[in-house]
Amino acid sequence: MSEAVSVNFKLDSDTKKGMERVCSELGLSMTAAFTIFAKAVNRERRIPFDLALDPDPFYSEANIRYLEKKMDDYKAGKLHLVEHDLIMD
Repeated sequence: MSEAVSVNFKLDSDTKKGMERVCSELGLSMTAAFTIFAKAVNRERRIPFDLALDPDPFYSEANIRYLEKKMDDYKAGKLHLVEHDLIMD
């Protein structure tokens, strides 16, 4: 393992507090989280954002693709909409 070095940068206080909270819930220090991030960037040659406590499934890649397909179907006149009892005026 190579020599450890210090890295300093600034965050706004709300971002730092939020990150500390999330890191704590994940059982990580901020140093550990940034180290994981830096190693993943080095290894994968991309910016990874794979750690999450409660990812919102609405914004998942699969759901976005599904919604885009539905929108394409709607625009092409292929989408058949049906009213049901769950929709209230």
